[in-house]
Amino acid sequence: MEFLLPHSSRSHPPRPGAIPSLSMLRRLCLLEASTLLALLLVAVPLKHLAGLPTAVSVMGPVHGMAFLVFCWQLAQARTERAVDGATTWRLLLAAFIPLGGFYSWFMLGREAAR
Repeated sequence: MEFLLPHSSRSHPPRPGAIPSLSMLRRLCLLEASTLLALLLVAVPLKHLAGLPTAVSVMGPVHGMAFLVFCWQLAQARTERAVDGATTWRLLLAAFIPLGGFYSWFMLGREAAR
């Protein structure tokens, strides 16, 4: 899909070192999506169905840190012009959707292979 291109033809070319930044961003998409799913599909049901609030107390901060690191790397990738502005917003929006991070990971990998 064209909306997840690492950079468009109308943007400036990426700075040297932008490709490692994009590779790290791709890995962080996977990490953020995995921790969100673990929080939603494991920790929250354990809290409400089994009465174990500790699961959310552990997974909540883990996911929070993964999300913050993802946001930081996304800002870095944008600064290095590895992604354009529209892609930045789409990746950020996808991070709030439970399977969106996996889709972003897949699309960034597909575009990097080109």
